[in-house]
Amino acid sequence: MRYISTRGNSESREFKEILLEGLAPDGGLYVPEQYPKFTDAELDDLRGKTYQETALNILRTFITDIPEEDLRGIIARTYTKEIFGTDAITPLKHLEKGLSLLQLSNGPTLAFKDVPLQLLGNLMEYVLEERGSELNILGATSGDTGSAAAYALKGKKNIRLFMLSPYGRMSRFQQRQMYTLNEPNIFNIVVNGTFDDCQTIVKEANADAEFKKKYKLGAVNSINWARISAQIVYYFYSYLRLTKDNSKRVAYAVPSGNFGNALSAHIASKMGLNIEIIVCTNENDVLDQFFKTGIYRVLKGNDVKITSSPSMDIASASNFERFIFDYVGRDSAKVRVLWKELNQKREFDIGRIEPRVPFGITSGSATDAEVLDTIRIVYKKYAVVIDPHTAVAMKVGLEKCEKGVPLVVIETAQPAKFADTIREALGIEVPAPKGYENLANLPEKTTRIENDAELVKKFIEENT
Repeated sequence: MRYISTRGNSESREFKEILLEGLAPDGGLYVPEQYPKFTDAELDDLRGKTYQETALNILRTFITDIPEEDLRGIIARTYTKEIFGTDAITPLKHLEKGLSLLQLSNGPTLAFKDVPLQLLGNLMEYVLEERGSELNILGATSGDTGSAAAYALKGKKNIRLFMLSPYGRMSRFQQRQMYTLNEPNIFNIVVNGTFDDCQTIVKEANADAEFKKKYKLGAVNSINWARISAQIVYYFYSYLRLTKDNSKRVAYAVPSGNFGNALSAHIASKMGLNIEIIVCTNENDVLDQFFKTGIYRVLKGNDVKITSSPSMDIASASNFERFIFDYVGRDSAKVRVLWKELNQKREFDIGRIEPRVPFGITSGSATDAEVLDTIRIVYKKYAVVIDPHTAVAMKVGLEKCEKGVPLVVIETAQPAKFADTIREALGIEVPAPKGYENLANLPEKTTRIENDAELVKKFIEENT
């Protein structure tokens, strides 16, 4: 398998090369030259296999330059009961007939991003050790990516993590979880700005070809293809456990900010799964508006609303370009035209360049008031506490799912990470998860910095 850029002006590369690179040199995102397709017979063969076996069968189609036995070993030491708390890794919790939660928050940082990032850390360490090389990861987080990346990369040989986060824009638990990790290879940089300001700094640093090459910049954000491929696995694993054959359609309600999780579902459908995708946004409904109108309009930083689901408080979805690449028939010239227009006008109308055909995706949004109501309803009906991101997906999924189609709501994080919202909704205190009882008393390790890419680059220089 080789990988090409959505912009079409970069050489094709193998997995190990794009694993360490992040953005393509032309500014695009790497995608496989083609998606592997599973036949009904091959899907039937996967039904009943363990999570690790399922992961190997999916990932070996994308990772063809790592020997299969080595890949098997990486998967085996990534997805363990000790790390994820359960043999199932991503178990399904059935709430009632036709309604389930896909539980993705059992990892070390209690969020779905542990599932791809634990694998990414082990893959990177394997490749760097093989090459005798080093890597500086520069990333941005609006919530869970930062801590998940830090816990995945702490103590890894030849890797440093520089993680940008917006000042005052994450839940207190998220901040404490990330900022109190005292590891010599982890650097928490708190930016006076929004998450999108942090993302812009990452993009500017990566666009400086000389700096990127000299300081060996890599990425752990969902622009890294390894994260997308790892997330595809749990769609296969859950679908095959919910169905007896591949004629059964299943709907997935996916909380969406940067669009990585929804993109993984989209690709899983192209690989053979009979699934419906419901993209669920909060009041920052850029994606919902696109799927309803065909107009993609990037918000200005000050227009991004602060909500109870901060990981979705995003003005621009960094993975959206991969979806558009597929939608326009993998025509890189069309992608370049659209992103040029986006950079100039902060919006584009897909209908001007591509005749309107169905997106194959349903969408909806939820207000903060609706999130609180949904948390209350789920608790009263099922005695289950869900976090605000999961509540967005629950509310929208129940509204948009076709009658008679089983609905799987993607669980994003454990509710303890958003204790203030749970207290407001239910009037109860969520106990601290095991291992985090003393979190509030630990010292923080951060560097506060102005919203300036040059200052961030200087900090990387001084700490490399």
